Amino acid sequence: MSKPIVAVVGRPNVGKSTFFNYIIGERKSIVKDTPGVTRDRIYGDATWRGREFTLIDTGGIEPKSNDDILVQMRYQAEIAIETADVIVFLTDIMQGVTSDDMDVASILRKANKPVILVCNKSDKVGETPSELYEFYNLGLGDPLPVSSLNKLGMGEVLDAIYDKFPEIDNSDEDSEYINVAVIGKPNVGKSSLINRILGEKRLIVSNIAGTTRDAIDTKFENKDGKYVFIDTAGIRRHSKIEEDIEKYSIIRAKASIEKADVCILVIDACEGVTDQDAKIAGEAHESGKGIIILINKWDAIEKETGSLENYKKEVINKLSYLDYAPMIFVSALTGQRIDKLFPLINKVYEANNRRASTSLINEVINEAITMVQPPSDKGRRLKIYYATQVSTRPPTFVVFCNSLKLFHFSYQRYIENQLRKSFDFEGTPVRVIPREKAAKDLEKAKK
Repeated sequence: MSKPIVAVVGRPNVGKSTFFNYIIGERKSIVKDTPGVTRDRIYGDATWRGREFTLIDTGGIEPKSNDDILVQMRYQAEIAIETADVIVFLTDIMQGVTSDDMDVASILRKANKPVILVCNKSDKVGETPSELYEFYNLGLGDPLPVSSLNKLGMGEVLDAIYDKFPEIDNSDEDSEYINVAVIGKPNVGKSSLINRILGEKRLIVSNIAGTTRDAIDTKFENKDGKYVFIDTAGIRRHSKIEEDIEKYSIIRAKASIEKADVCILVIDACEGVTDQDAKIAGEAHESGKGIIILINKWDAIEKETGSLENYKKEVINKLSYLDYAPMIFVSALTGQRIDKLFPLINKVYEANNRRASTSLINEVINEAITMVQPPSDKGRRLKIYYATQVSTRPPTFVVFCNSLKLFHFSYQRYIENQLRKSFDFEGTPVRVIPREKAAKDLEKAKK
């Protein structure tokens, strides 16, 4: 089951980043007493009462003037509504309810999403602050007083978030379906691709970036299998918003990636790989999902001998960490090669879920060591004692060795590639985790 998404919204300088950092347990979001200091989309994973979830800090507002704040606040609330399972609306108890708070509350009340109203900067221990009662005027239920800075009341907020999580579905009704997220920056043809697959114009298609307003999940069956296609919502352009809108597309992509088994990264053949493509691809890679690189609008490219192979090299040059991902060249407009996509999805899904036997894993590692000697330093050589697969999605291996310092990244990558080649892990990340252990301790553990 995918992790729930929790979005933190609120006007500038109410303490969103401090709140965010406390929950994820690290200083991942920059904290500074200046509105708009969080320039990039920030997300992190957290666990509460045994339930994992993804927390998104929707900071990053940089108003050009005071007149633009309201427009941006509305837009930020819309992003949270579209992507989140639970929304935390953070306010400042010291400043009281502002007109901007009222405006965002109005949007959130109309949304069919659970909202937790949090009053930050409640720094006094003891009685409920009298200022808290003003926030009932927002019409979002009981406000919860917290102090992110002094770590007061945070457990109550996390309990409230937990209580609003979607129920865990243990049924096998949809177990036969492969969840496929179609990701990529706006206007690369994601909706056109899904329309071509479905054989009908179920999603609105336009050449204006951001026509798709909501993430849409659609079931589809054919001779190759059963699939749920997750279309990442696009981005609407707001002329008054000065900050880069690519942040929002990555937030939406993250939400879709969390729900997916396989991600199809759609790239516009005419534009090539952009920085935004690389960021979205990085989200899928880091999440351990199966990945297919789909080059759309290939029909619009003038071909000559070697065009396809040269294009592949250019893509991998810019997305070198995705050299394991298969690449397919299609045209959503004409339907060219779309039928080849489904066997590829199946193959990547199977690779992402594949488990290898421990005996075969160690045969591969021993052969790899024979072919390329492990690194050494000052007369001491790396020794690899034993390896085992600890999980799938993605395939993850723990390798026991005599020294972490000697287990250089380059050799770790070499072992990863040997495992990938031997067990046909095409299309999925492979994790190799070295663990230092004395040989005598390892022998005891085996016994």
